[in-house]
Amino acid sequence: MRNDCFLDTNVLIYAAAGKQDDARKFEIAERIVANERFCLSGQVLAEFYVNITRKPEIPLSPSEAELWIDALCAFPVAAVDETLVRTGIVYARKYQIHYFDAALVAAAERLGAPILYTEDLSDGQLYGPVRVVNPFKPD
Repeated sequence: MRNDCFLDTNVLIYAAAGKQDDARKFEIAERIVANERFCLSGQVLAEFYVNITRKPEIPLSPSEAELWIDALCAFPVAAVDETLVRTGIVYARKYQIHYFDAALVAAAERLGAPILYTEDLSDGQLYGPVRVVNPFKPD
């Protein structure tokens, strides 16, 4: 199965609880989650659970967050293993970005996703075969 894109945590948070915080970002994120063949990593799932239960204006309960995790696990998920960690370290140095962002690039590359949807890296930037797209960037 081909993965069209890799989703960073912020996209999922807007899709799950962004309606109250930012309606525009909610609509964009909801459309991505509903229509794209996406993939994730264990890192994204963990960050999602922690942040969705604490950061939004109206956080999800742990039970609601777990239901989201259950649904998200139906999509390809890259395990955070030794190889992914080491690749993330190499990419952090090579591209001069934070380790956690580099680990997302490594996971997207591992799963064959040509696009990484995030608002944490420069829109349009290429990291090897992975291109960053900020789906929330104003037109």
